[in-house]
Amino acid sequence: MPRWCAILAYDGTAYQGFQRQASGTPTVQAELEAAIRRITAQDVTVIAAGRTDTGVHATGQVIAFDVDWPHPPAALLRALNAALPPDVALQGIVRRDGFHPRYDAREREYVYTVIHAPQRQPLTRNQAWYVPQPLALDAMNRAAAVLVGRHDFATFGQSPHGDNTVREVFRSAWAQVAGESGVTTFRYTISATAFLHHMVRRIVGLLVNVGRGWLTVADFAAIFAGADRSRVGIIAPPCGLVLRYVGYDPPLCF
Repeated sequence: MPRWCAILAYDGTAYQGFQRQASGTPTVQAELEAAIRRITAQDVTVIAAGRTDTGVHATGQVIAFDVDWPHPPAALLRALNAALPPDVALQGIVRRDGFHPRYDAREREYVYTVIHAPQRQPLTRNQAWYVPQPLALDAMNRAAAVLVGRHDFATFGQSPHGDNTVREVFRSAWAQVAGESGVTTFRYTISATAFLHHMVRRIVGLLVNVGRGWLTVADFAAIFAGADRSRVGIIAPPCGLVLRYVGYDPPLCF
C-alpha cells in the first residue's frame, strides 16, 4: 500500500499531546486518523517523528500513513485539511514508500519562546512562557553552549525507548528578537539527533534560572554533569515549545 509522508503544523493547546490515548481524549493523532478515515474510508495508524506532550506545538512535525489514494497528492492535502480542525493543518504531502518519520530522522529541532514584561501578556499565554524577572542573554548563551556535542543528558530526562540517554546536540543558543513595546522576547533553539522525555523543557527551565541570576554558568555545568534529574528542580511550561524541523537524508521534498 502506498505510504504518504506529510509535514504537519498544530497548536497543541487543546490536545493531550500527539499520541492517541483512550477514546474521547483529544490528541493530534486521533484527529488525523479520524480525518483520514472520513476522506478515504480506510482505517489507518499515523506515525510521527516525535510524540509531543500536552500543550506543545509544531510547525514541522513529520507524519506518515498508508492509504490507497488514486488522485494527485495535492488533492489529498486539500481534502484532509478541509476535514481537520482549525488548529491542525498539513503543510505538504508526498508519496515516499518505505519511509519512517522517527527511525529515518537524522536531526530534530525545537524552539522555545520566553517573554519578559512588567505584567503578564494574555495574548501570548499559549505560545510563550512569561517570566517577570529580567534575563541575562549572555549568561544563558554561555550556559547553553555547554550542551553542544555528544553527552549523557540523563540530567534532563528519560529515554522514551530503552535506557540510552546519550544524545548529540548540534545547536544550543538563545536569541533576543524584536517584540511589542515593553516586551522582551527570547527564543531558544536546540537541535539534536533525538531528545529525551521533557529534555528541552528541563533545559530551558535551568537556563532561565541562569538568566535570572539564580544559578551561575558553573552551577549549570555542574548540574548537567551530575546526571541527576532531581537537581534540575524546574521544568518550563509546555506552551512555549514548538517542534520546528525534522531532518532526513535525502531531504523531504514537497
